[in-house]
Amino acid sequence: MLSHGMKQVGSISPHHLSSVIFAVVNPWVAIGIFFLLAFFATYTNALSWADLTYVMPATALGYVLLALVARFVLHEHISPLRWLGIVLITSGVGFVAGGPALTEHPVAKGSEPVEQTHATALAARSPLLAKDARNGAPRGAEL
Repeated sequence: MLSHGMKQVGSISPHHLSSVIFAVVNPWVAIGIFFLLAFFATYTNALSWADLTYVMPATALGYVLLALVARFVLHEHISPLRWLGIVLITSGVGFVAGGPALTEHPVAKGSEPVEQTHATALAARSPLLAKDARNGAPRGAEL
């Protein structure tokens, strides 16, 4: 949306404030900015309760999806070198995500942790939900 809107607006300069304002009020650019803010809010929320190595693969998937949208919706040319870069980034993030979770949450001695029993109950439904529960995800995030 940002790309489409900025192609409509044309070249802008930070030295000409009116061109920047004109770009921001373009509906496509404004919607793109809104989605960037929504992404940032959800990303920081996810990082507040999960490991970076658990959250990062979603970002890497975004590189692939954006490249596909640019190619097939916006009809932009993507060079083979850029495709190779996207593959390297995505595979690198996948490699990191395959490692063990390092976040640990303290448990009171002598009692069975609530998170552990909750994780056991969720394990039957989904392994991802069980991992969320073990890592201390808020209960509202299990839907």
